[in-house]
Amino acid sequence: MNKSTLALAVALGVMAQQAGAAGFIDDSKASVSSRTMYFNNDNRDGGADQNETAEGLKFDYLSGFTQGTVGFGIDAQALVGIHLDGGKGHHPANNTFSPSDTDGSAVDEWSRAAANVKARFSKTEAHLGGALQPNMPILVANDSRLLPQTFEGGTVTSKEIDNVTFNVGQLEHTTGRASSNATGMAVAGGTQDSNQFRYAGADWKVTKDLTLQYYHSNLKDYYKQDFLGLIHVFPIDANQSFKTDLRYFDSGSDGKNGDPGYQFSNNGGYAKNKGEVDNKTWSAMFTYTLGGNAFLLGHQRVSDDGGFVYLNQGNVVNGNGRSEGNGGASFYLFTDSMINGFVRAGENTTFGQYSYDFAALGVPGLKTSIAYLHGDDIKAKSGVGSDMSEWERDMRIDYTIQQGSLKGFGVTLRNGVYRGSQIDIADQDQTRLIFNYTYSFL
Repeated sequence: MNKSTLALAVALGVMAQQAGAAGFIDDSKASVSSRTMYFNNDNRDGGADQNETAEGLKFDYLSGFTQGTVGFGIDAQALVGIHLDGGKGHHPANNTFSPSDTDGSAVDEWSRAAANVKARFSKTEAHLGGALQPNMPILVANDSRLLPQTFEGGTVTSKEIDNVTFNVGQLEHTTGRASSNATGMAVAGGTQDSNQFRYAGADWKVTKDLTLQYYHSNLKDYYKQDFLGLIHVFPIDANQSFKTDLRYFDSGSDGKNGDPGYQFSNNGGYAKNKGEVDNKTWSAMFTYTLGGNAFLLGHQRVSDDGGFVYLNQGNVVNGNGRSEGNGGASFYLFTDSMINGFVRAGENTTFGQYSYDFAALGVPGLKTSIAYLHGDDIKAKSGVGSDMSEWERDMRIDYTIQQGSLKGFGVTLRNGVYRGSQIDIADQDQTRLIFNYTYSFL
């Protein structure tokens, strides 16, 4: 029994004695969420296409806290994915949408369950368990397919100082969006897992319009990373605003990084020191909002020595030499787009987006957007040739029913087109159709 499991069992025993206390039950929330997704990826370079449909179901129970100086509670989650169609020929072996069976076809269904115990003292909360879904600059749990990525470990969030939120924690395992099983953590290209991702940071709301951020993280034997952020919103009038969002990452090698099994793929690109993390990335985004219109323009610069690094366990395999479906990840940059990430060594990316909220025309719940990203000056791998470029165009439309028996039922249609120049990512046309609904019964 590992430390997390033992602590969970002890905490459950304590709460069992207090479960009837006011707050634990009275403040509980429970819901069932359904996500149906059609995923089509047209490989324009002649490789295997992907064409799959699946249904995801998620049950969440969030208790309140028991009474007393220290309150205790529990959060539980159960997930199941059901593959609806798409045979072996339409299901690639990368396991990013659904797990693969032994013959290479998609499994019929996969599931998992986990829980966190939690404690609250004053304005500080601690969570321990396997259903954590962090959302911070140095780690963003991925939820871009059927089921969300979850993590196992412990986190502490404190708001004891007015206008400042402190976050610290250690994570030890993760379960991918297309997996039933947890693995350790790694980066793209790393085949050896790490069971120690530590972080600490703070968000300081200096004024109601200005927020400053600093975070430090360390994935043992892979990388260490510092983040600085600034978010400022300038309200022009009741109908207009101008937002500035600045982000800077400084990442370096740690421990065994660069050794066999601990190498970083550098996002498939150039690296000054092969297999090692060595990167600085800055990005700036400016958004002008006028009524229902939002105009976004930004630029991002990745340093020349190596690509941007973030958690990605896609190359970690189990004892049978098979991937656990832990591939697929998110990161806190504006270029984390529908198909590509634009984070290779030397890459300069200019991006823009226009979005419109039809609530301004009396149609609440209807939104649409179109975005374009273009990256160039990508440093080529040694001996490959000259620097390269790539671009992507993404469009989406969302509608959520606002009233009636289907209130909250949402539909999203997304389409992305990616093209690269001499890059080892295939040119792709991708379409996703998603239906979401959440029913809360507590």
